[in-house]
Amino acid sequence: MAIATRDEGKSVNSDINVTPMVDVMLVLLIIFMVVTPMLNNKVNVELPQATAAVVMEDANKEDSVVVAVTRDGKTYLGGDQVNPDSLGEKISARLENKTDKRVYFRGDQRANYGSVMTAIDGVRAAGVSQLGMLTDKPLM
Repeated sequence: MAIATRDEGKSVNSDINVTPMVDVMLVLLIIFMVVTPMLNNKVNVELPQATAAVVMEDANKEDSVVVAVTRDGKTYLGGDQVNPDSLGEKISARLENKTDKRVYFRGDQRANYGSVMTAIDGVRAAGVSQLGMLTDKPLM
């Protein structure tokens, strides 16, 4: 009576297949590329286009103070919706310990002019003398 032996263990493939890992990394890269621009601009606003605009790199910093007015007239300070009447107080509180007293304004191009001016008045009530109006460059 003979004992049957298996030789399957002798041909074990010990190579690591990196193709699934590369696929997962490419999917993660695409997800981060799509999500990152959304994190910078917390409020979705369609900015007006201007050809003679000045580049304001400081507007993209994390600690910059950004006021946004949406198409439907809602006012946001950073990513938080605020009442336009209390906007000046909240801006003053954010600028209290900062050396750069500049505020950046993102107004939707289809927003009501009165809503935009109410928000700008709130910024001026906080004692801000430098207000940067953010725009997009026109597509050529």
